[in-house]
Amino acid sequence: MAETHEHTHEHACTATEGCHIPVGEAPESIPEEELLYDLADLFKVFSDTTRIKILFTLMGRELCVADIADETGTTQSAVSHQLRTLKQAHLVKFERDGRNIVYSLADDHVYTMLNVGLSHICE
Repeated sequence: MAETHEHTHEHACTATEGCHIPVGEAPESIPEEELLYDLADLFKVFSDTTRIKILFTLMGRELCVADIADETGTTQSAVSHQLRTLKQAHLVKFERDGRNIVYSLADDHVYTMLNVGLSHICE
């Protein structure tokens, strides 16, 4: 039977708990099991090209579902479905603008993850 793990994102992350490792340094220990599951779950979110397209489309701007769908060449239904996953992973945020809901990247960490990933594959 496969083990399942539910995302909680309720960690009080500190450098001693393994939430930040300085570049080029070895960690003092392997992070706690729950953090490893959450990290694996986060990386799974990046495994879908539609989600990656949505994240790139949202870089530096706010867009509604229809505009995201137009720019990514995806249906509004598919965009809405993928945005749900991205919201659950805390990669995008949204706010109501009148009758519309506009989406944007959650924070600078999302830019960093995308840029580091691109840099890595382009080396």
